[in-house]
Amino acid sequence: MNVQPIEERIEKVLFSAEEIERRVAVLGERISRDYTSGGFSRDPKGRPPVLVCVLRGAMVFMADLIRRIPTEVEYDFICVSSYGNGTSPGAVRLVKDLDRPIYERDVLIVEDIIDTGHTIDYLRRGFAARDPASIRICTLIDKRVRREVPVEIDYVGFTMDTDEFIIGYGMDYAELYRNLPCIAVLKPEYIR
Repeated sequence: MNVQPIEERIEKVLFSAEEIERRVAVLGERISRDYTSGGFSRDPKGRPPVLVCVLRGAMVFMADLIRRIPTEVEYDFICVSSYGNGTSPGAVRLVKDLDRPIYERDVLIVEDIIDTGHTIDYLRRGFAARDPASIRICTLIDKRVRREVPVEIDYVGFTMDTDEFIIGYGMDYAELYRNLPCIAVLKPEYIR
């Protein structure tokens, strides 16, 4: 068992815990304002938006985000896999579906990072087939440099124009480092 603190494995911090906290607060206020009556809300029954957390990476972001939205929201979880041995580039597989219907609901997909765009495109198309009132996207990290599929993102925490592999704040390398309070780059010697 390795008892070395994980902070010692960080090459550099890209976004500190304090920067993330401030940015999440701004996003929460903006989402709340945007979904009030006359905003982006299209639900014919006036229900609050359903925030859909894309597991597992977005879990930490989603938990902080919903606490920063001062108006009513509902939430659900979905899990997809876009990595694995033998899969073709851009292949996405549904692992866990939503627990509730989204018909005529305002849906806000909450993602940790959007890079190639394949996963979020898959989710948007799949949700659109369920006839929601609206679909919008919120991501903590928009990593445009890796984009292969055009994606319209409504709420962005931070934009990355470099192709560094990032960890922390829910994002992992080999299922590790999700518990870092910041977003960082792992030292190369720890990448297997």
